[in-house]
Amino acid sequence: VQLQASGGGLVQAGGSLRLSCAASGLTFSRSRYTMGWFRQAPGKEREFVAAASWSGGAANYADSVKGRFTISRDNAQNTVALQMNSLKSEDTATYYCVACAFCGVPVREQQYRSWGQGTLVTVSS
Repeated sequence: VQLQASGGGLVQAGGSLRLSCAASGLTFSRSRYTMGWFRQAPGKEREFVAAASWSGGAANYADSVKGRFTISRDNAQNTVALQMNSLKSEDTATYYCVACAFCGVPVREQQYRSWGQGTLVTVSS
């Protein structure tokens, strides 16, 4: 499974940004792949952001992003997106797309077998 994240950039606090992740080497629905996002800020540990089940019917969000971020997926296109609104300076981080098969909707990074390269999001205050 290869994951390619994109959409990072520089945005002012209060603004919005949309991250996308394209997956290849798998068929989402056939393998029941859960897709998600983690992030790592400079000098901090990597943390869970959001994840959605293969059907999109179940999703988890970190408390810090609830109500501001929305994860969505298009299984026909093998993509997952993270819409980030009302961005704060503390959202500045490198964001990683992740995937796991038949895994539920986990929040622990150890449960995700596939990781994409990161995309940097910088929120200026």
